[in-house]
Amino acid sequence: MEEFKPEREFRLTLEVVKELWSKTYNTNGKPDWSHILPYYDDTIYFKDTIQEIRGIVAFKEMTDRLTERSKDLGMKLVKAVQQGNDIFIEWEMTISYKKYPSSILYGLSRLTINEQGKIIEQRDYYDLWGDIFDNIPSFGNKYRKFMKKKFG
Repeated sequence: MEEFKPEREFRLTLEVVKELWSKTYNTNGKPDWSHILPYYDDTIYFKDTIQEIRGIVAFKEMTDRLTERSKDLGMKLVKAVQQGNDIFIEWEMTISYKKYPSSILYGLSRLTINEQGKIIEQRDYYDLWGDIFDNIPSFGNKYRKFMKKKFG
């Protein structure tokens, strides 16, 4: 009996990551994850500064919420490197919400690839509030002074 093989193998490499991430957020303002979701393992673990998610169903729901909330979303890949099963992506995301000015978020994603070549874990690092507050006249400076005084 012959083993079933899918039409296309979804095995992630550094070059594939660069291509996919460039497409995901640069689709006329609305992000589209449809081409990248097959590269995520069903048991994906995702964590960022806002949320912690387990499983592909919850991950897809999160991507749908981000698409719905965003008026315009773009991403510039600054650098991508691989070390073993980890791929690191430095990025700049420009996001416009429906009622607020555009903000640039500066961040880094670490993708951990399993033996099947799929993303088993994604950890995103960024300063959500700092980057958003920086774009609000007069408030950004006050926020940075406060942070430096209390934590710097």
